[in-house]
Amino acid sequence: MMKEKLKPYLQALPDIFSYQIVTKALLAVWLFLFGRLFQALLKSSGRVAVTSGDWQFLFTTWQGILILLVGLLSLFIYVAFDLNTKIVICRNIVTGRSMPLIDTLKEGLMSIRRLFSLQGILIVLYIALVAPILGIGVSITATEGLYIPTFISSFIKDSVLYSLLAGAAVLLLLAIGVANLFIMHGLIIDGLDIGGASKQSKKLIRSNLKDYIKQNVLTILTAACLIAGTAVVCLFIPLKIIEMIPLPLAISRLLTIILATFGAIVSVLADLLALPLYLMKMTQLFYSYKQGSVYEYREISDKKRRYNARWLRCAAAVVVVCIALMYVNFDLLFPSGTDVKVIAHRAGGSEAAENTISGIDAAVRAGAYGSEIDIQRTKDGSYVINHDGTFKRVAGDGRKPEEMTLDEVRKLRVDGEPVPEFEEMLGASKGRLVLFIELKGSTADRKMADDAVKLVKKHGMKDECVLISLKYDLIDYIEKTYPEIQTGFLTFASFGKTAELNCDYIGLEEESATFDTIRNIHAEKKKALVWTANEEGSQRHFLCTEADGIITDNVSQAIKLSKKLENRSDTYRMVDRIRTIL
Repeated sequence: MMKEKLKPYLQALPDIFSYQIVTKALLAVWLFLFGRLFQALLKSSGRVAVTSGDWQFLFTTWQGILILLVGLLSLFIYVAFDLNTKIVICRNIVTGRSMPLIDTLKEGLMSIRRLFSLQGILIVLYIALVAPILGIGVSITATEGLYIPTFISSFIKDSVLYSLLAGAAVLLLLAIGVANLFIMHGLIIDGLDIGGASKQSKKLIRSNLKDYIKQNVLTILTAACLIAGTAVVCLFIPLKIIEMIPLPLAISRLLTIILATFGAIVSVLADLLALPLYLMKMTQLFYSYKQGSVYEYREISDKKRRYNARWLRCAAAVVVVCIALMYVNFDLLFPSGTDVKVIAHRAGGSEAAENTISGIDAAVRAGAYGSEIDIQRTKDGSYVINHDGTFKRVAGDGRKPEEMTLDEVRKLRVDGEPVPEFEEMLGASKGRLVLFIELKGSTADRKMADDAVKLVKKHGMKDECVLISLKYDLIDYIEKTYPEIQTGFLTFASFGKTAELNCDYIGLEEESATFDTIRNIHAEKKKALVWTANEEGSQRHFLCTEADGIITDNVSQAIKLSKKLENRSDTYRMVDRIRTIL
């Protein structure tokens, strides 16, 4: 019974896989061409990248406006094309219609004109931006990896009000998404206008809501069980047996490589096929709900099966070659241990009160490579350590540092300690760890940069300090004026040749610290930092990358993980490495 239910999906895999490969290739070509245009426009404006520190460029210059317009138009066209074509493919598979891929792509492209309206644009934006973040319904290849940045999600979690508002917004968006799930089917399959397709979708969902929920739950559970069962039977159990049996290293390593490669292939295929297969099920439900009974799938021809078998043999040959190369270069490709440095956030992270002398001491005891601190200028020109715009959270005083004199600041207490001066932090860290000094807040200007450099030199610590900031123009100024001082630019997001920015370190928010981004930074002889990696899974992930350091609040946890990585088995060395790349 289960075999018969899965048969249509198994038969559909070649068509869906071919479509994904072709469209990803088209997307790659377009991104390459758009990238060339993007770089040419940036070059004409004197930039190499657009970052979170100078996003205003996109709205205040003709180059930025053109980049924004071309980018938004490209996103709209690709989202509409990708989704429309997936609907066409699923229609063909479900109804047994035979259509060459090129004709399918043409139909998907020509259907874009049906979305050129305000409601159509809103639908595309929902599918491109909202659906991937909510993780429900259908989305498209180009934006399926979208996320809410960690710094935003953490901010929401820390506030009950914002958490409630976010929860309400999610429920509202989910309701809208579910009600309009079949709107694209109405547009593409039935040829309705957007208004008609929306009404039809709401009617179908309302009349079949219980069955829709049931079918979704069954589909998700079936997929989860199949993936989990395959992983347990074909991967986890064999790997555990290999670890338990005293096999020669050469044999156990080869078997481990074969099994881990199989796991990686399954993971990639699941990523490529999951959404199209889900959409295929939704298309079958669309036909079923319209006719009032279960719509049966059609079968593909034997000729196509023989054609697909040839491709499978070619793919198998490529896999065998890859396995041989991995075996020969195992230690190079899957290193043991980690060289990633652990840097305590806000002096000592969670080891002690933030941005205090005790924090520096705690970071040293924990074994941290460095500490990150935040400096701000007082009303009378002194420099003190504080992260927020005011002292409200840490010391109960709602005033800003620039509104207070040094004497007033020194009267405040952070867990019983006085707010430290910048020079005190320099003295506490000298010879013990590297200090990453963030020029913070509204007083972060060239005067702060000049003064910070003077104090660093005064203490003889230019090789033990890195001046960092979210303001690229400030970092660029320091790098040009004081090339002997190490600098670092922190960015939430960036587009363009980020690695060519004028600094020594580039600090990346977790989600933007990809394998390729870090590689590009190193290619420009710069160092990559990741901030703020606090969760154990996140720390393990980035400790297994080629990043130069992670900034974290959970210092002891990261240090323990670093030591554990040195004793990993071949299996975990492969799994960790493959995960960092994928």
